Amino acid sequence: MAILAVLIVPRLLRERQQGELTVPEGQRASQVYAAADRALHLPDGTTAKTAETAHLPLPAAAKGNAEGYLFPATYPILSDTTPTSLLTYMVKTANQRLADDGVTAYRTVVIASIVQAEADSPADMGKVARVIENRLAKHMPLQMDSTINYALGRSTLHTSHSDTRTESPYNTYRNEGLPPTPIDNPGADALKAASAPPAGDWLYFVTVKPGDTRFTANYQEHLRNVREFDNRQKNTTANAG
Repeated sequence: MAILAVLIVPRLLRERQQGELTVPEGQRASQVYAAADRALHLPDGTTAKTAETAHLPLPAAAKGNAEGYLFPATYPILSDTTPTSLLTYMVKTANQRLADDGVTAYRTVVIASIVQAEADSPADMGKVARVIENRLAKHMPLQMDSTINYALGRSTLHTSHSDTRTESPYNTYRNEGLPPTPIDNPGADALKAASAPPAGDWLYFVTVKPGDTRFTANYQEHLRNVREFDNRQKNTTANAG
């Protein structure tokens, strides 16, 4: 797991600091809002409701949705921190980091969020980004399980045939192209991978086991890799039982 970026807090702010909130890479906005409520000792749902009306400094393409722009870092909680000030701090941090890295397109943040969710390790992120770009270029549906998980509000390695028929703009099995928004808040490695993926013809990938993600342009080879993944999952379940 990549090391979280930590904001430098000036001495004067440290003296007023009452706590902190860490946003891990890949956390969804709903999770960030819930964590902010706990950090600020507010009723559940307060920060989420604030996010809907706070007029955060988001790009126009985001249409007011902060998903993807709550930058992973550790933020100070001061005596006068409010949900609005905390969310604004996060979004401004995201805007600054994106500008520093030359990322200007909302599309890149959407891709980075999928990369963040799908890649087994930072080393695989560039290849995952290339798979996404290659599939988009060929007008192939992305078929990313992470986008279905987002639609269903869950996280799992197991996607059923029924799941792939879910009626949602985030279902990239049914819908061609990218989902309408990011699906999480990507970190610096995922953003870098999405903005400059390596060259390659890969169209498919599957993580057969931790540390063993296999990329290929050959569908039959991909099916063999998927079968190996499925068999490992069955054996793991049987051994656990």
